[in-house]
Amino acid sequence: MEHKKPEIHKSAQKDLDKAEQQFEKFDQDVKNLTLDRMNAAPKEEAEPQTKLSQREIANSKEIYLKPKRTISSKEKFNEAHRADYEFAKELVYFTAENRELIGQHIELWTKPFPGIPAEEWDVPTNKPVWGPRYLAERIKGCTYHRLSMEESRGVVGSDHMGTYMGAVVVDSTVQRLDAHPASQRKSVFMGASGF
Repeated sequence: MEHKKPEIHKSAQKDLDKAEQQFEKFDQDVKNLTLDRMNAAPKEEAEPQTKLSQREIANSKEIYLKPKRTISSKEKFNEAHRADYEFAKELVYFTAENRELIGQHIELWTKPFPGIPAEEWDVPTNKPVWGPRYLAERIKGCTYHRLSMEESRGVVGSDHMGTYMGAVVVDSTVQRLDAHPASQRKSVFMGASGF
């Protein structure tokens, strides 16, 4: 037994067709978003959560992070990347921040190079800690993209659910987790991002 499409009033059918076209356009706009376009979005500025003085940093308890759990790797380490690995594993002094859940510690995994074990970390926030550079860089790289509708194209349509505006675009890049050098003293060993 085949199900027939229910008969609908012509004006209601027009609204349904219009909504289907809008949905297809929205779907196509989302598909057209590429990683390059998303990464070109401006980064949202935010104040650091922790502002420690040099005296507070000097008097704070030295915390050295170690992985909570390690899982070995079956891959063979490529010795051509030995210098990069040696640089990445150097200890740096940094303060981690959780911008989404303020004050909540950070749990994450790292695997900076093939052939290196995967490590699970439990990083305290808003206090200076010592950890490998690759951990601080991994925390610094935790962002997401906030999407919005572009309003410059005008109203595309409206129905009982609301008004639809233009195409989907990346509005901004939001830093979810962040890491800052704990010491404000500049060092020749720190990169452009402080690590």
